Formats: sequence, structure tokens, C-alpha cells
Amino acid sequence: MTQEDTQAPVNFWGEHPATEAEYYAAHGAEGESSYFSTPDDAGARRLFTRSWRPAGGGAGARPRALVFMVHGYGNDISWTFQATAVFLARSGFACFAADLPGHGRSHGLQAFVPDLEVAVADLLAFFRSVRRREEHAGLPCFLFGESMGGAICLLIHLRTPPGEWAGAVLVAPMCRISDRIRPRWPVPEILTLVSRFAPTLPIVPTADLIEKSVKVPAKRLIAARNPMRYNGRPRLGTVMELLRATDELGARLGEVTIPFLVVHGSADEVTDPAVSGALYEAAASEDKTIKMYDGMLHSMLFGEPEENIERVRGDILAWLSERCTPAATS
Repeated sequence: MTQEDTQAPVNFWGEHPATEAEYYAAHGAEGESSYFSTPDDAGARRLFTRSWRPAGGGAGARPRALVFMVHGYGNDISWTFQATAVFLARSGFACFAADLPGHGRSHGLQAFVPDLEVAVADLLAFFRSVRRREEHAGLPCFLFGESMGGAICLLIHLRTPPGEWAGAVLVAPMCRISDRIRPRWPVPEILTLVSRFAPTLPIVPTADLIEKSVKVPAKRLIAARNPMRYNGRPRLGTVMELLRATDELGARLGEVTIPFLVVHGSADEVTDPAVSGALYEAAASEDKTIKMYDGMLHSMLFGEPEENIERVRGDILAWLSERCTPAATS
């Protein structure tokens, strides 16, 4: 790899346009970033947040709905994740997201998520603060999660009152660890013991996630150049917490009642398409849809050829649009 290949660009889309605001405007959106301090008696934490809206809405203009987005493990909201938010914003939706604890510009040791309950509570506090704004009154609110973010969306659903969310879009969700990749006894027991004494140790072996997730070689370079990306091995405490949370989800799939769309690539080796199938079969939701895409990998909204990305985006947009359009009256 040449020096030019390894030099990180200023923006994931390249050198032009020169600024983030110009990129948004070129794609029919506008955005802003800030920090949100969580309400916590034990000490507030700071989450880095972003929002994206349709461009040129003007005062009084209302989006079609609010979409609350959750990124996956090792990712953040300031690199390629933005492309989907911008797409939804130019389609009339207001999107909001926060870097998870230990990710991006939010608080915490990089890639260390020892307690997903804290992450869920922090995100929920931020999402509800947005929902309470006067200009958002009455708007339908959707959850949107990629990979680990899909699991977090389901945890949010299971911890909030029925009807709080109009629906959820789950992109290659990590809602249970597949039996074919789950560590066998006694490995989990050994990891559990060691994690009690050294939870931050980055020693869990794993395959190159970019190689397994991103199909287009040129896009692998872009993903690897993310200045916020965590390049180390997963930390023990994070792995054990993901195992715990996905075990809970796997046991509670039948309690899922939220309307949802699952999209998953059949060739995904990071999260198991069969588990998404199990979610679809087990969920008690009356409104549930699953779409499997032949040959697609884990990074469906960035790492695939553009025609594949447009196909998945189109299905997501159609699903959201049907659920935020008022019913026709006679």
C-alpha cells in the first residue's frame, strides 16, 4: 500500500466538496452536531450527537417523521454512517444519532462497552429529549439500527412502553450470536473469569471486520481510513456484555411487538442471516417484514456496489413512507 493509500482524507466522500455543510447541501440535506449530557446521579456522561434534516425546510416546516439511528460496534456517526442519514433527510425525514459510549467522540475508553444497559439509558435520554421539542409534537418516531445498533434498538423497544415507537428498521442486526460462531465451552467460562479482573484487555481474537463486511475493494480503503475507527482487538468486557445482551434478546424474541423491517445480506459472515429469520418467525409483531438480499455482505448501506445500496435504501424508504403517511380519508 502506498503512502497516498494510507493517508486519511478529511472527508469520507473525498476532497470535494470541501466541507461537511457543502456535502449535505449537495445531497439535499442540512445538519448540525453537538454534545448531550446524560442525566445521571452518579455523574453525567457526554454523548456526541448529530442531526440531519431536509435542506431548505425553513421555519415551521415539519419533517415526515423522526428517525433515531444507532451505529454498530467500532463504528461512529461521523464517517460513512452519515450517508444513510443524509439519504433519509433528503427524503423528508429528520434523523438523529449519537456516538455510543466508547465510540467516536463520546465519553469512555475506545471500544469499551461494559454495560449496554447504560448505553441504552443514555441513548433513550437523548432520543426522548429530541422528541419533547415542541416542533416535533405528534410526529411518528422510528428506531434505526445497524448490526450491534440493531440489538440496541430491540433492547430500547423491550424497555419502553408499547406504542412509544412507530417502528424499527434493523440492518443486519446482531440480535443473537449464531451457534456456528459462538465460542464453545469452556471458552466463554474462561473469558468470563478473566474479564472480571481485566475487562479492558483487547485480547479477543477476531477476523478483519472490514474485509468481511465491505465487498467493494475501494470502499474497504475508505472504511479503514476512518480517523475514529477502533483498530484493536475487541476488549474482554465488551465481548462478554455483547454475549450477555444477545443471549437475553435470543430468549425474548417472542416478546418483540414493534413493527419492524429487517434487511440482511445472505452472505453476511459478521451477523447471521438465520438469526434475523428467527427474529421474524418468533416476533409477536403484527407488522413485520424481512428482506434477504442474495450475495450481499454485512455493510449493506456502504460496502456494496451502488446499485445494491440503492436497492436496500429504496426498500427502507418505502417501508418508512408507508408508516408515516396519514391514511386516506373518504
